[in-house]
Amino acid sequence: MAWYAWRATAQNGKAERGTMQAESPRQVRQQLREQGLTPVSVQESSAPGAGKAGSGKKFSSNSLALFTRQLATLTNAALPLESALRVIARQTEDKKLAQALTTIHEKVVEGHSLSEALGEYPQAFDNLYRTLVTAGEKTGHLGGVLDKLADYNEIRQQMKSKLTQAMVYPITLTIVAITVISILLVAVVPQVVGQFVQMKQELPVTTRTLIAISDFLQAYGLIIVAAIIGSLVAFRFWLKRGDNRLRYHRWQIQRSPLQKLARATNSARYIRTLSILQASGVPLLEGMIISVEGLENLFVRQRLTEAADKVRQGATLNSSLEQTQLFPPMMLYMVASGEESGELGPLMARAADNQDKALQHRITLTLSIFEPLLVITMASIVLFIVMSILQPLLQLNNMVG
Repeated sequence: MAWYAWRATAQNGKAERGTMQAESPRQVRQQLREQGLTPVSVQESSAPGAGKAGSGKKFSSNSLALFTRQLATLTNAALPLESALRVIARQTEDKKLAQALTTIHEKVVEGHSLSEALGEYPQAFDNLYRTLVTAGEKTGHLGGVLDKLADYNEIRQQMKSKLTQAMVYPITLTIVAITVISILLVAVVPQVVGQFVQMKQELPVTTRTLIAISDFLQAYGLIIVAAIIGSLVAFRFWLKRGDNRLRYHRWQIQRSPLQKLARATNSARYIRTLSILQASGVPLLEGMIISVEGLENLFVRQRLTEAADKVRQGATLNSSLEQTQLFPPMMLYMVASGEESGELGPLMARAADNQDKALQHRITLTLSIFEPLLVITMASIVLFIVMSILQPLLQLNNMVG
């Protein structure tokens, strides 16, 4: 799909202009006629806001979610859009967002639609956001669409927050464990065990093993750390060359130990986005194309783009998604039921909810197993160090006795 700049004449003779995303100029003219406008010219152009000063600005997820909820509430309260934007701009504590809302308010006052004004900041208001706003403006249900969009943003924010909170403890525990063991092996153990070496007595196997590990880390520890950092930097450069990122994303989905988690995350996000677009009156094919843009995995995007092509050729949504081998059977069953009953949007939303709950349960279960395993591993290593130090002492006491 491409962006087109159009000029048209309203029924009262007033000249209007704007931009629209469509598959062809013909589709643009058709949509203009449906809005009661007479097309004058349609020319292909760049995306709104491309190359402008504000196009690179990005706001925090919390600020964007709060703005969407506030705008939905004020719009549903029958407050004019211009007034709602002005009120939110004055109240928000995010200075960058306040500045952006001032610009958007000015555009709306000049006669631009809200979706066109949001196009001034494509990094903050992505294609999905602007398309939903466009659908709400066309159908006259902007408040309802903004409510759905606010729910969507809040769900994503809640999932992200829960994942972050769940990962804080195990990551902190892992860092502390590695740090403590490294200090013991590099700084403490050599000083204690060195006394045994000077006695020129045969040491137990565990003590000799501990000394070997300690000597190795003292000699090559910094080299190992530098190698790890260098590998990470090299990996980042490798991802930027050719199709390497696509290969890596394919590995994540097909061969990674976390492949089930990766498939579940991407499929849930895709289905939820598509359900919102369907409920907002966006055509299925256009919704499939827009939903793909919200995914970061290139391999998944490639598969779902192929699915959209099959739907364009006449295939059902269920069969097209099934061939991607990305979706669980229960989700495909609910999609098929939605197509048969005509309730595709609500059933896809329910399928996404079920997938999110299953995903959260799986992550919680994995972390609940990982944490005690990490504690046991750390305790075992510390026990090995202590026993390796105590054994020569006990042996020495026996000799003295």
